[in-house]
Amino acid sequence: MDIRTVGVVGAGQMGNGIAHVFALSGFDVVLNDISTDALDKAVSLIDRNIERQVSRGKVSAEDKATAMGRITTTTKLPDLGPCDLIIEAATERETVKQAIFEDLLPHIQPHTILTSNTSSISITRLASRTDRPERFMGFHFMNPVPVMQLVELIRGIATDEPTYKTLLGVVEKLGKTAASAEDFPAFIVNRILMPMINEAVYTLYEGVGSVRSIDQSLKLGANHPMGPLELADFIGLDTCLAIMNVLHDGLADTKYRPCPLLVKYVEAGWLGRKTERGFYDYRGEEPVPTR
Repeated sequence: MDIRTVGVVGAGQMGNGIAHVFALSGFDVVLNDISTDALDKAVSLIDRNIERQVSRGKVSAEDKATAMGRITTTTKLPDLGPCDLIIEAATERETVKQAIFEDLLPHIQPHTILTSNTSSISITRLASRTDRPERFMGFHFMNPVPVMQLVELIRGIATDEPTYKTLLGVVEKLGKTAASAEDFPAFIVNRILMPMINEAVYTLYEGVGSVRSIDQSLKLGANHPMGPLELADFIGLDTCLAIMNVLHDGLADTKYRPCPLLVKYVEAGWLGRKTERGFYDYRGEEPVPTR
């Protein structure tokens, strides 16, 4: 199947990055959000991010103008109806995602492929609530989308081969690399990454190391580009907690129990960079550890 038009539901951190890479790769993009303010901010951010690529010589000014012209925005889900491919990139809550797909179903085309950018939720379960489980997949981009090269492709139990092959071709057209994952909690990347972050929070919680010493140890001792607590702040502590809960509930193993300190930070609303406080305080000129 030839994918030409792509609908993106959610104009946040992931959604605007997805719209960015699709528009630059020649797809027409319809970006949806419930907030016009969020849509305006997303388009402005995409413009700035592509301009940064222009300044580095990675993209021409003409390509930038063409890409920006391919993006339209809407607050109305039915406007995504004509799209060949729809990517849901809303908040990591299953009830929200299910409601989005239910609202979309009356408006989409028979050939439309539905996907979710979920980082952990069951694709089989999401697909079962639609009229096309065979044309439903997990399409998990890494953050930040324009920079990260990997896309996880997750087949639900009913996903058919033509749908998988079509999305494999889309990933190639984006210039990214696909990793195929089975539909088990958190898939590949987050199945490995999140327990590491959770263990780093336990290491802090138990007083084995400070925020700074834990991050320095992994950066200098394991050659990680970011420390685990710094990375958790970048991802969002609420997202980290949601994924750990999916792992704990889905696999019923105590090794996936979210650290109480992670729960406490989320309860405080200290979610990382997006709220200016997490394991670091970002309100000054330099990030300062909060513990």
